Amino acid sequence: MKDGAVLEMRGICKYFPGVRALEKVDFTLREGEIHALMGENGAGKSTLIKVLTGVYPKDGGTVVLSDKQINIKSPQDAQNNGIATVYQEITLCPNLTVAENMYIGRTKGPLTDWGKMNRSAGKLLDDLGIPVSPKEQLGNCSIAVQQMVAIARAVDMDCKVLILDEPTSSLDEQEVQKLFKLMRDLKAKGVGIIFVTHFLEQVYEVCDRITVLRDGTLVGEYVIQDLPRVKLVSKMLGKDFDDMAEIKSSDEEEKIDYNGTPVYQANNLTGTTGIKPFDFEIHKGEVNGFTGLLGSGRSESVRAIFGADRVTGGTIKMDGKTVKIRKPLDAMKNGISYLPEDRKLDGIVGDLSVRDNIILALQVMKGFFKPFSKAQAEKFADDYIKLLNIKTASQDTPIKSLSGGNQQKVILARWLLADPVYLILDEPTRGIDVGTKVEIQKLVLKLAAEGKSITFISSEIDEMIRTCSRLVVMRDGKVVGELKGADLNQNKIMATIAGGESK
Repeated sequence: MKDGAVLEMRGICKYFPGVRALEKVDFTLREGEIHALMGENGAGKSTLIKVLTGVYPKDGGTVVLSDKQINIKSPQDAQNNGIATVYQEITLCPNLTVAENMYIGRTKGPLTDWGKMNRSAGKLLDDLGIPVSPKEQLGNCSIAVQQMVAIARAVDMDCKVLILDEPTSSLDEQEVQKLFKLMRDLKAKGVGIIFVTHFLEQVYEVCDRITVLRDGTLVGEYVIQDLPRVKLVSKMLGKDFDDMAEIKSSDEEEKIDYNGTPVYQANNLTGTTGIKPFDFEIHKGEVNGFTGLLGSGRSESVRAIFGADRVTGGTIKMDGKTVKIRKPLDAMKNGISYLPEDRKLDGIVGDLSVRDNIILALQVMKGFFKPFSKAQAEKFADDYIKLLNIKTASQDTPIKSLSGGNQQKVILARWLLADPVYLILDEPTRGIDVGTKVEIQKLVLKLAAEGKSITFISSEIDEMIRTCSRLVVMRDGKVVGELKGADLNQNKIMATIAGGESK
């Protein structure tokens, strides 16, 4: 093994019917390092992790852990060998206490010494700086604390390798920093950490090395200081990367008639989710957005616009005519489409095919007693699979089998097929690779150029600046500012979030 290596995977191969998921991939993790595993969706990151953790059997190659060749046949086998995984979606039990979750599967049933268990859990939580009581019900804790509890469980089981799979995608900046502190503490104790993320800034903040995969093959392993961001993106995409800042043309805003009748206009709109009454309008061909910290009310605002949450007050006009939008079907019939923030919970229907997911919204509007013919449905699906370059084995593939980025494209296809005049995209690029992000951003601007009105929401402020011509800034459930033109820059946005006055 290489000096200091705790894990070596050599020549790893994994094949599925008609798909080469991994082809002779090498990966090395050293003791006391944080190692980023990077690549586009479909590059092979998840497959490599599933081979390492025994979810998939490998079709070739070797795995050496602490100088001993091992054959991992199941997740329990991986755990017994000191390999632990903390996923983006918490797999613990929210109805149990923190301590019970830390020791679940390792207690002695009715003979368990609950006091000793709570004391042991409390000491470990203190040692790791995790701010929670061992007696607290896990479901009452923030997602960040739940992830830290999952990490604490892994540490207590003497893990040598800790895999963190997209752990920061649902965290705010303060929670991310707490997680990074815990990661650095574990690194100092000699734990090797594999960090899977789509946030480039986080990779360069906390990681020591980067391994890049593309199309199931190894591109290379790099020391972080030797790989500038633009080169990392280029290696992930396999081509030179044009600056994303250039995707928006400089004359875009000049084409928007802000004096014309808005496509959509709301006055004193409010709902049941804690947002204050707000005014909002969007014009033909405009891309605007809601921005603010997590919990600011940006998603609740667009859910109110679409009628996804109950609206309790306000007036709405479409093209100058008063309309009532109290539920999503009302919005859809008025030409409004909405891609939700949580694609797995509110977007995809996992067991349905790609085709059925694409035609779903249009079928709802037509009525389920008037189904499309198979030929119509297949043509719709084929057109949008080609248009959006959706990577799928066939139209009949269950959408849950697709990568996150391709699932997102299917949901986008669903709403484009409905031919909306106003399209709301809430976090359309969250958890997907850089290349797909650029594709979606360019598509948004292309649709706007064709006359569609689009509201675009992203947690990444630079992405909002690249894509939007006007931003509504929110804080604590209320609008605190509106920025466009020269004011549309990161410093002004952050200053408005921190100290803007209600409009």
